[in-house]
Amino acid sequence: MAIVVVGGHTRNIGKTSVVAGLISALPELRWTAIKITQFGHGVCSANGEPCDCETADHTIAVSEERDRSSGTDSSRYLAAGAKKSFWVRTRQGQLAEAMPRIRQLIASAEEGGGTVIVESNSVLRFLQPDLSLSVLDPSVTDFKDSAKRYLDRVDALVVPEGAEFVDGWEGVSGKLLASKRRFAFRAPKYCTPELAAYVAEELARCSAPAAASGR
Repeated sequence: MAIVVVGGHTRNIGKTSVVAGLISALPELRWTAIKITQFGHGVCSANGEPCDCETADHTIAVSEERDRSSGTDSSRYLAAGAKKSFWVRTRQGQLAEAMPRIRQLIASAEEGGGTVIVESNSVLRFLQPDLSLSVLDPSVTDFKDSAKRYLDRVDALVVPEGAEFVDGWEGVSGKLLASKRRFAFRAPKYCTPELAAYVAEELARCSAPAAASGR
């Protein structure tokens, strides 16, 4: 069993499209997909709607997606071919409290012989994935702190075709960006054959020692 993490430096830059693309391109990996959302003050983690609640029972919400056509990111995972899809919501800064539930989902996928793919930056604080990707677009100035914090843990970047990191972002090392393997996409096709082949090769390489040891 392997774990892939897909993050990105801001919203609406193609993270979910990359996840869905990998699921569709590599169905033999029997994906369990997990979307992690952290909400700030004034937004309910139970359903994503605006609210004033700050009660303990809204700290964590985990739901399994069963509708391939609901329009949510987790439904896109199912539509792409994921065996199971989950949406995990926590209040900002409280992901640690959700990790036991997330680890249960991972363990269940492992028992079924599947591969886990997680859309999140902050989960890298708690997991050591077999492969980590980050979607970056230099035309967008916003750069999440969580993406900066774990950028050194990223194995490869997924970027728009023709993207150039000339000036970079404040607080982000240009040298670090240059050291990362890079895969270019042209929307709406975010997962290229080259990216899918890279992921398959890396996961096969990671699983080889486990197979040899009889895991």
